[in-house]
Amino acid sequence: MSSTALIAGGGIGGLGAALALSRAGWSVTLLEQAPAFGEFGAGIQMGPNVVSVLRDWGLMPALQTIAAFPERLQIRHALSGTELGVLRLGESMVQRYGAPYATIHRADLHQLLRSQVQAQTAVTLRLQSRVANFSDQADGVQVRTQSGETLQGALLIGADGLWSEVRRHLLGDTPPRVTGHLAYRAMVEQASLPAALRSQQVTAWLGPKLHVVQYPVRGGAWLNIVAIVHGQVPADLQNWDHSGNAANLQAALAGACPALRDLIAAIAGWRLWALCDRPPMRGAHEQARGRVALLGDAAHPMRPYLAQGAGMALEDAAALERLFKGAASQPQAAAAACDVASVVQAYARARWARNARVQARSIRNGEIFHLQGPARFGRDAALKLLGERLLDVPWLYGGAAD
Repeated sequence: MSSTALIAGGGIGGLGAALALSRAGWSVTLLEQAPAFGEFGAGIQMGPNVVSVLRDWGLMPALQTIAAFPERLQIRHALSGTELGVLRLGESMVQRYGAPYATIHRADLHQLLRSQVQAQTAVTLRLQSRVANFSDQADGVQVRTQSGETLQGALLIGADGLWSEVRRHLLGDTPPRVTGHLAYRAMVEQASLPAALRSQQVTAWLGPKLHVVQYPVRGGAWLNIVAIVHGQVPADLQNWDHSGNAANLQAALAGACPALRDLIAAIAGWRLWALCDRPPMRGAHEQARGRVALLGDAAHPMRPYLAQGAGMALEDAAALERLFKGAASQPQAAAAACDVASVVQAYARARWARNARVQARSIRNGEIFHLQGPARFGRDAALKLLGERLLDVPWLYGGAAD
C-alpha cells in the first residue's frame, strides 16, 4: 500500500505510529507542533507487553544499551518501611511472558524511536506544524495547519496527547478532568547518592493519600523517583511541567519512615505535574471515526498507577501495523488498495476495550495505593499473604489479544 498517512504529534505514540505504518507499507508525514523534537518527563516502566512490541520492531539490541532491567518489584509501607510484597521480574518475566520488564528514561525511548523513524525513507518529519482542523472526505482526509498549509492523506492519526486538537475536532467533547493528584518527579545520578539510597529494583512506597515509586534508568546509572500526593493543582494545567517545591514535598512526607524521608531529602530539584485523565473509554467510537483514528493519550489518557500510558500508545501503533498489513495481504487489496475506513474501525474495535480496562485498573490502583484508616490494614495483609499473585497482571503482561 503506498497511501500517505498523516500523524499529528511527535511524541512516543506518534513516532511509534510512524514506524508501525511505514512497516505496513505506508508513506507517512508526521506533524509536530514544537520547533524541535524532544520528550519531557522522566522515567517509564515497560512491562513485557510493551517490550515485546519494541522487540518485534527490531529495537531490542538498542534497548538493552539504554534501559535498565530490574530483577524485582518491591512494595513497602511508606510509614513503617515494612516490605509488603514482591513481584519477581528479570528472567521470571521472560519465562512467563516472553520478554523482560524494563525501565527507561522517556527521552531515551523517544530518541530510540526517532532514530528508527528517521531511517525510514517513507517517513517525513515536520516541525512547527500544528494541526488546526481537518475534513474527513470520501476519498481521504484534508488537514489544515495553523500556518494555513493544506495536506492530503488517506488516513489521519491523532497522537497529539492529552490536550489533543484532533480529538477535540473529532469528538467535540469536554477537556480532560483534573484528578486532584500532584506528581513530583526527579532523576538523579546514583553515584551522587549515599550508598544506602541507591537501588537497582523497582520500589513502590504506599502511604495514606500518597505513594512514591523509584526505579533505575539509563542502564542503572540514574534513579527515577516520582512522588504522588493529593493537593491543589496549578492554575495552568496545560503547562504541565512546573518547578516543584522540595519543601512542600518533604512536608507531605513528614510522617514517612526514615529511609523514604532520606531519599526525598537527598534530591533538591523536583518538577511538578498536575495529573489529568479521562473516564475509561465507553466504546470504539472514542478511538476512531471514519478515516481518523486516535492513539495514546489523545484517545485514552490514564493515571500512571499501572505504568502503562506509553505502553498502550505503542500497543495502539502495533495494532495499526498488524491490521493494515493484514488488509494489504487480502486478494482484493491490489484492486481496492483496501478500505481504509474499515481498517480504522477494526483498529478501534480491537483496542478500545483493552484501553478502557487499563484506564479503570489504573484508577483502582490509585485508590488502593492511597488507602487510609482500617482499609489499609486489609490491603497490607493481603499483600503479605498473596504477594506475587496480587502484583502480577497476566491479562496485561501477556499482551493484547487483538
